[in-house]
Amino acid sequence: MTIKLIGYAASGPTTKVIITLKELGIPYELDPPATYQSLKDDDYIKNKHPFGKMPVLFDGDFRITESRAICRYLASKYQGKYNDTILLPNDVHQASLVDQYISYESFYYDPPLSKIVYQEKVAKKFFDKDPDLEVIKENREELAKVLDVFEKLLEGKEYLNGECSLADLFICPNTYHVYCIDAHSDLWDSRPNVKNWWNRLCNRDSVKTTFEEIKSFWENN
Repeated sequence: MTIKLIGYAASGPTTKVIITLKELGIPYELDPPATYQSLKDDDYIKNKHPFGKMPVLFDGDFRITESRAICRYLASKYQGKYNDTILLPNDVHQASLVDQYISYESFYYDPPLSKIVYQEKVAKKFFDKDPDLEVIKENREELAKVLDVFEKLLEGKEYLNGECSLADLFICPNTYHVYCIDAHSDLWDSRPNVKNWWNRLCNRDSVKTTFEEIKSFWENN
């Protein structure tokens, strides 16, 4: 049975799952909600996500929500089934290190990115609000501090844990949105290890094709 993913292609959390599905070669169907408002419908909250969010993944009768949990599930169940890609190492120590880097992404890297994305991509388009320049400035400064740490973490490595893992893929969606805004690409480009890491990720087929889908979404909506 084909996996069904509920979400929008340009939604950062949904994009994490799409990239993971493609990396692992898993067939899937994307089922976008009718509207953002429909996420709050009683049926959606009861049968899909209790907090009215996305993505939601159905694997047969099994339902799981929250992007990072979904991706861990997919790697745990399917890696090695459709191709040789390993995104969650079998070795307990290496797997723990991947979880460590996922925590860095979740608690330090993603929060300032998400706030910039909201201000510059979401607020005006979906809520008719002008970007708050002070919020953008504060989070750009915070992101710069985080990237200084990542520059050191990536010293002598191609990916955070040596080999590409979920921790690397998780940074892709919101980095794409912020990097492609000309005012912010320098944050990555001015740090050699970070820049090489980002370029390496952008050249992975799963990431490249997903970014093309995101670009198409923004051009047609």
